Amino acid sequence: MNTEWDMRNKRVLGINGVGRIGKLTLWNHLNMKHFDGIVVNAGRMLGRQLEDAVHYMTTDSTYGMLDHFLHGYSGKSCDVKILNKEEAIMEMNGIPVRLLTKARNPKDIDWAKYGVQVVVDCTGVFLDPALPADHPKGSLRGHLAAGAKKVIASAPFKRSDTSQPAPEDSGIFVYGVNHSTYDPKKQHILSSASCTTTGLAHMIKPIMETEETSKIITASMTTVHAATNTQNILDAPPKTDAKDLRRNRAVFDSLIPTSTGAAATLVEVIPEIKTIGFMADAIRVPTTTVSLILLDLTFSTSVSEKGEPVIDRDFVNNIFKKAAAGAQKGLLVYSENQNVSVDLKGLGAAVVIEGRENQVRTGFLTLDRETPVTHAKLLGWYDNEYGSFVNCMGNLTRYVDQNLL
Repeated sequence: MNTEWDMRNKRVLGINGVGRIGKLTLWNHLNMKHFDGIVVNAGRMLGRQLEDAVHYMTTDSTYGMLDHFLHGYSGKSCDVKILNKEEAIMEMNGIPVRLLTKARNPKDIDWAKYGVQVVVDCTGVFLDPALPADHPKGSLRGHLAAGAKKVIASAPFKRSDTSQPAPEDSGIFVYGVNHSTYDPKKQHILSSASCTTTGLAHMIKPIMETEETSKIITASMTTVHAATNTQNILDAPPKTDAKDLRRNRAVFDSLIPTSTGAAATLVEVIPEIKTIGFMADAIRVPTTTVSLILLDLTFSTSVSEKGEPVIDRDFVNNIFKKAAAGAQKGLLVYSENQNVSVDLKGLGAAVVIEGRENQVRTGFLTLDRETPVTHAKLLGWYDNEYGSFVNCMGNLTRYVDQNLL
C-alpha cells in the first residue's frame, strides 16, 4: 500500500474550503472519478484528530452517509482508509485524498507541491477576480501564484470596483449553457455562477432559442429557496453594515423574503438577457435543500389565421420536452409527476421542469393596433446543493481539466 503522495503525471484536483459546497464537491468527484487524486485545503484542523475530519467528510445530515451516497443501500462500502496519518493522506472510494490544514490565504497553499492544476474555491470568501495574488486578505489569483493553472469559484464574482471591466482572463460559466465559450488560452479565473442562476439559465435557454418565444418583453423570477448557512438558526443581532435584517431571523421558524443576484449573474451567462427587464427575488423556506424557481415571462407573440394563440401550455411544455431529449439532455428534465421538493434531492439535473403546473395565457393589448401578448408562468425545481449546482460545477471542472494546455 502506497502511503506517499506521488502524483507525477496524474490529474489532481484542489478543493479550497470544506463547507457545504466544498464537502459535496469532494463527494461529486469521488463519484465521477475523473481525477486521480484530490487535495482538500481546510485551512485549519477539523476537530482534534484526522479521524474527526474523516467523520465529517463521510457523513451528511442532508444526503446521508457517503457509503449510501455512492452505492445506495446495496451494502457496499466506499472503503475509506487512512494511509498516512502524519501527512493526512487517506483513500476514499479508491482515490487518494490529502487534507491540508495550515494555510488560509490561497497564495500560501502550495498546490504545485501536490501536483494540483485545477482548484475549486468553495470558501465563498475570494470572489473578486481583479484582486492581485498578494492581496493581504487573499484572492483567487493567489491560487495561480501557488501553482494552479485554473481556479473555479463556486459563487458569482463580486468585484469591488465595478467601474472597471472584468479582467479578460476571467469568466462566468454554467455547464450546458455557455461552457463551450470558455477559452483555455485566455481564461484562468472562472466562476460557476450560483445555484439559482444554474437552474434559471437552463430553464430560459430553450425558451430564448425557440423563435415563437424568443421575443421576451419582460421577465421576473422568484426562487423559493432552501435555507443556507448564511442564515441563523436562532435570531441574532445584525452586523454593523447589514442591510437585510430578515437574514438574521431564525431560519426554521419563518418564510423569509430576501434578495437574489441570479438575474444579474444570468446576464453574464446569457448576454441577450440584458435587453429584457428582468426582476428577481427570493423567499427562504425552512428546508435543507431543493429549491423552486417561479419564472414569469411575457412574450410578444402572434396568432393563427383563425385568431387562435400560437403559444399555449402544450407549446411551451413541448419546448422543454425537446430540450430534455436533445441539447440539454441530462441537465434539463421534464416531469409531469406530482413532485414535492424532497423527491428531487440529489437528482443530477440543473433543473426539473414542473410540466403539470406550467400556465400560459394569451391576451390582447390595444396600442396603435391590437397586439397579442402571451404570459407564461413556469416552474422549475433545482437541488441548490448537490444535484443541480455541485453536479454542474463538477462537469465544468472536468471540462476545464480536459482542456488544459
